[in-house]
Amino acid sequence: MQKQDSMWKINESPRLKSYTLANFRELPQIQKLGKEKQFEMEVVGNVLPFKTNNYVVEQLINWNNIPDDPMFVLTFPQKEMLISQHYTKMESALKKGDKKEIQNTANEIRLQLNPHPAGQMELNVPTLKDGTKLYGMQHKYKETCLFFPSQSQTCHAYCSFCFRWPQFVGMDELKFAMREGEQLVQYLIEHPEISDVLFTGGDPMIMKAKIFSTYINSLLDANLPNLRIIRIGTKALSYWPYKFLTDDDVNETLDIFKKIVNKGIHLSIMAHFNHLVELETDAVKEAIKKIRVTGAQIRTQSPVLRHINDDSNMWAEMWKTQVQLGCIPYYMFVVRDTGAQHYFGMPLIDAQIIFRDAYKKVTGLARTVRGPSMSATPGKVQILGITELDGQKVMVLRFLQGRNPDWVQIPFLAKYDEKAIWLDELKPATGDKFFFEEELQEKMKILKNEDYPES
Repeated sequence: MQKQDSMWKINESPRLKSYTLANFRELPQIQKLGKEKQFEMEVVGNVLPFKTNNYVVEQLINWNNIPDDPMFVLTFPQKEMLISQHYTKMESALKKGDKKEIQNTANEIRLQLNPHPAGQMELNVPTLKDGTKLYGMQHKYKETCLFFPSQSQTCHAYCSFCFRWPQFVGMDELKFAMREGEQLVQYLIEHPEISDVLFTGGDPMIMKAKIFSTYINSLLDANLPNLRIIRIGTKALSYWPYKFLTDDDVNETLDIFKKIVNKGIHLSIMAHFNHLVELETDAVKEAIKKIRVTGAQIRTQSPVLRHINDDSNMWAEMWKTQVQLGCIPYYMFVVRDTGAQHYFGMPLIDAQIIFRDAYKKVTGLARTVRGPSMSATPGKVQILGITELDGQKVMVLRFLQGRNPDWVQIPFLAKYDEKAIWLDELKPATGDKFFFEEELQEKMKILKNEDYPES
């Protein structure tokens, strides 16, 4: 990446400036792209969420490599992110200029983009024993629950592939959020099998330390014997490392991390890095050091994305750099079946080849990474590779996590398919169903009956 003429210093205290549809045309780099390109961004940005910031614009994007720069594609809307019929519909509404029609058209399109994949709205929302539905949580796997603080339903910048895009588009019925931590504590008391709580959003690190500490203190003060691990899913290291360097509440933030660790609870920062470029600034390197000093670990993850990181050499270098900086490579995901999947997704076979080619170029310390993995309705499914059965190519898969823990680590075979980009496009290599399907269907019936009992 060509560095900007004026590099930010890690000891400076820059102020975050966000760019959205309201002001992105102010950027000189965007003005150079012309009005047609700007309008294309506006069309897409009225359907899928768009926000970037001054750090991304000035430090991560190579403006001499537009439109192919990976960080530009990652943070700025591209015309092809909408299928042609959706683009045309939104374009027409914008040209008419009726605000109500624009909003209605956007919402109509969004509802066709599978806003809550893998049954997360129907199957993952937990319930307290008194019957209270906890729409600010998800509980899919036995040991882990996800918590969505209401104050973290935004990010320092939005990834254009984000499967959590419904959190950011103003459609409240699509949001997961919970205003208070008490119900989280109560749910953990009622479910002693849960050992891990994952704070997610949005981005929990968008919150001021004073607000975030109220959630953490609720958990720590409860002295829950089953709570062993707290995870924080965040893109802040990539999009705003100054959260851990010079923001006005940096000491309080790092003190919260220390408090968790000193309580005897493991703290894991689940850092999202989609490209090697995000690891190259002095600011991110120093921020990683600051976090590690608190006793927290940093694990890294990303989907494999067409137009951004579909390059095994880049993945290998990214994993090597992460290990060198003291981070632990954790997951390579497959793009979820939501939003702009048609733009970012790739055949599962191609994703597995990229993973394997990168994996064989790194040492054992980077081979902590697992993938490529689909977070599908039945669980996290890894594509292991290709083999032969009765002279025919077949795909080998296994569960890394399952709605039924007994499914984990059981290999299963699918017919070879060069085009399939998601689990539900695969067919069993033998028989009519995969081994888990009947039980999954039964589980889904039970869960739906619990939600909609007969009167």
